[in-house]
Amino acid sequence: MPSETTNEATRREWRKLGFFYDRDDSAKEWKIVGSREGLRTFAHIIRRYASNPENNVLSGHDHYGPYMYLEIGTWSESQITNHWIAGPVDNLLKLSSTVEQLIAAASVGDRLPLRVAFAQASPYDLVLEMRDDTFDPPSADSNCSQP
Repeated sequence: MPSETTNEATRREWRKLGFFYDRDDSAKEWKIVGSREGLRTFAHIIRRYASNPENNVLSGHDHYGPYMYLEIGTWSESQITNHWIAGPVDNLLKLSSTVEQLIAAASVGDRLPLRVAFAQASPYDLVLEMRDDTFDPPSADSNCSQP
């Protein structure tokens, strides 16, 4: 069991990231959970990654969040796997725009799947879960107990 110091550091990192993520291998999905602003942050992370010319190389990638297992990367085709969310940078830019459009019209409680829009043949789905404006990302982390 992590120490309170470790838990507090993890909570700070979730809040800095702005959203919570998890990968459910039994459901074969990446889940991104956040308020409208938090989900916008997720879209901005994808856009920032895809807009960086250094990332326009196959296998380029960045890791995000307190556990660093959310990976956005560059690949020859769009894919969502247990390893990463990746594709050509143009497709990642489109994904970022799609996320922004979906969350602009979403309501609290909505689940917004993105596999069909981004990488239809992928083994995993990417699902956004819209929470209210008071959502605190570490509250969704069962590994990071709240004080």
